[in-house]
This record gives sequence, C-alpha cells and structure tokens, in this order.
Amino acid sequence: MPTLLADAQNLLSDLLKRYSSRVDYLMIRLEEAEGTDIFLRGDKVESLSEGISIGGQIRACYKGGWGFSSFNQLATIRDRIEEAIAAAKIVGDEETVLAPIDIVQAVCSMPLTGSDPRQISLKKKKELCDRYTQLLKSVDSRITTTSVRYGDSAQKVILATSEGTFIEQSWVDMEMRFAATARNGETVQTGRETTGSRKAFEDLTALDEQVKEAAQRAVAALSLPSVKGNIYTVVIDPILSGLFVHEAFGHLSEADMAYENPDLLEAMTIGRQFGPKELQIFDGAAPQGHRGSYFYDDEGTPATTTQLIEDGILTGRLHSRETAGKLDEAPTGNARCLSYHYPPIVRMTNTWIKPGKTPVEDLFSGIKEGVYARNWLGGMTNGEMFTFSAGEAWMIRNGKIAEPVKDVTLSGNVFQTLADIEAIGDDFYWDESGGCGKGGQNGLAVGCGGPSLRIRDVVVGGEAA
Repeated sequence: MPTLLADAQNLLSDLLKRYSSRVDYLMIRLEEAEGTDIFLRGDKVESLSEGISIGGQIRACYKGGWGFSSFNQLATIRDRIEEAIAAAKIVGDEETVLAPIDIVQAVCSMPLTGSDPRQISLKKKKELCDRYTQLLKSVDSRITTTSVRYGDSAQKVILATSEGTFIEQSWVDMEMRFAATARNGETVQTGRETTGSRKAFEDLTALDEQVKEAAQRAVAALSLPSVKGNIYTVVIDPILSGLFVHEAFGHLSEADMAYENPDLLEAMTIGRQFGPKELQIFDGAAPQGHRGSYFYDDEGTPATTTQLIEDGILTGRLHSRETAGKLDEAPTGNARCLSYHYPPIVRMTNTWIKPGKTPVEDLFSGIKEGVYARNWLGGMTNGEMFTFSAGEAWMIRNGKIAEPVKDVTLSGNVFQTLADIEAIGDDFYWDESGGCGKGGQNGLAVGCGGPSLRIRDVVVGGEAA
C-alpha cells in the first residue's frame, strides 16, 4: 500500500488540537485504496486496470451545521480544514446534537480466510473472466451477448476526531457480475448473477454452475409463456426475501429519511405492528464475514446488531450519531461513506429476516393458484412502494410447483406486504451480491439474507389476464 497513512496519528493529533476549538466537532478521515477493475463484453475488453486511490476528508460541525471537504494531496489538508470549518459556520444556526459514543483507540483488520486478491496477478484475474465468458457463450448458440465484470478493492482508513477517537481499520472486498442475453427472432431474454466476498479470492474461482445458470435461464425464458397478470399468493426464495428486506424495508429504517420526513416518521413509529408475530428483522455490521461487516463505522461508532422488527413490531431503526441524537435514540453504527469523496450518511450493513419454523415444502400447501419466484433480475423502490423482477418463476397449482413462466414482477406497498406474510420458511441464505445506492454513493457493499416467504395478495405483473 502507499504511505499516506504512515505516522498519521501524530499529524492528525496536532491538527485536531489546533483547529477543534473553533467548532463543536471535527473529524479527519484518511484513506488508501488499491483495486482491480476488469470488464469484458463478449470477447472485447472494455476495462482492464489496476489503480491506487489516496485521499482524505474533513467534517466539521458548528451549531448543527456541517461543513465537508475532501482532498487527495496531504499538503493541502490545512486549507481543507479551513474550508470545512468556514462552511459549517455559514450554515450552522441551531444546536449541535450528537449521540455520545465511547472514545476509542484501535487498530483492526477484517480477517481473510483465503488468498488476498492483491497477491493474485492481473493476468490470472483476466483468465478467470475469460473462462466465465466462454462458459456463458457455450450454453447455447442463441446466446448473443455476454458480460463479465470483476472488481476488488483493498481499503485502509484512519479516522481521528476532536473527541479523542483514533481508529485504523482495513478490509478487502471482491465482486463479480455475469450476464447473458439470448435472442430468438424478436424475443430477447437476459439472465444475471452477482456474487461477492470479503473472505477469499477462492470464493470467486468456482462459480461455473452459477455462471452457466445465468445463461440457461436466458435461453429457457425464450420459449416460456408470460405470467398472467393478477393478484396471487406468492412464495419467494431466500434471495428475493433478502432483496425485499433490504430494498423495500431497510431503506425506510434509515433514520435520516425519517427525521427529515414527518409523515415517514409517523409511519415508522416505534411499537407499530408491521407483520406476523413470527417476523424478526435485523441489521448489523457486527456479524463477521459478510460484505456489510466492519468493526467501526465512519464516525467511529462500534458495529452493532440492531433488531428492527421483533415479533412483528417495529422496535428499532438505523442511526448516525446525529440522527440518534435528534431522535433521542442510541447510535447503531450505521454511518457509512463509499470513499473519501463523500460524507458518511445512514446506510444499511447486513440486513436479514430470521428463519421461521415452516418447512419450505409446506409453504406451497393449500395454494390453488399462485406464483413461486426465485432469484432477482432487477427492481426499484419509491418510498413505501416497490417493484421487483424475478430471475425465474413457476406457477403454483393445487399446492404444487407447476409450469415455468417469465416476465414476473412483484409489486406492492411494503407495510401491507409485511402484514400479508402468511408463513416464514425454515431455510436461510446469505446473499453477498449487494451493491447499495443512496445519495449518489452507489455500489456500497452490503449483505442481505432471509428465508423463503409465503405472502398473500401480491400484485404480479405480466400479460393481461
């Protein structure tokens, strides 16, 4: 790694002593990152690069107003501190309210269980992408377009605050994305797969079956009938339930959205019944080994596990120090930034639904006509409304999985959908494919998981009935 952070503690300590008396709170964050980006579209190399990023950010708070500046030349750090302080004083006109946290001095690194991608040559990473490209193309002659993307990033961050916290934290993150598009005349279908790891390069080297399945789904969908649009009882697999809990519910649990929106704050009232007694939802960076895991967030708050829904009742939400202070709740360690270019905002980490007690095969029992949806193809949320596209789906007839169908989209209101959960499966799967976007900070690594769910009265889009 580069040497920007070498002997940083003395430098940052001196700067904080010099400037912190002028504001209510001052934080300096230095960052070194190195990574690889490979993108193949068919046999064409769109991107093949290794890079190093070095920089830092300043956050200053004065009378409740925040100033922010970023830099990639350490020689300018004093000017950037002055800029952040000046900006905070321009906008500050209230009281600075930050929930208290313990002062911490720590050096920590997220452990690897296998090979560090920094020790793998660019040539070998490119060969891995080439192999997966050939696998996608080999599935069927109707595969017309393929794409394979590989990325890794190793980050080391030093965080120092005017309160006395000094933390050095490092981690490695890896991700691969695959897509295959099949064509038959005017009919076009696409299959996708994404996976990631914070544990070992080897986690990305044995994905042959997963890669082929993406292409196989695209080919199979060419000849499938579209689902008839209607309102159905739906069974979704753990991957879709993980996506659902992250996209549809998790963002509403981020407290910066709530305290800035009185209507949402009222809708997300602690103690409100949201779902069946069996429903338990969590978020937290404390469980190790997942892509949203860390020891401290980007404000120096220790990682926690927050229960958002307990026995179907809303019991918690996700906080930065500011949102926790303004809502008089405990900080949860959910202030995160994508890189030194951005200030920390409230973000999910690893979000999951706890498994229930219903055997998966029993989730289908008694459904005269319904839909079984697996995996994801895409989706969007708008406040409390959501729409997700399933990667593959089948009709359910008389309690049994029946014929496959395509073009399955699931839509609804998250509050109503949670209330309509009829049964929670006893299975569970962690999906490490997540790259979350919010506030212009796109691609932040997260994990999500859950069991299979049975949900009544879901709007399923498709062909007109």
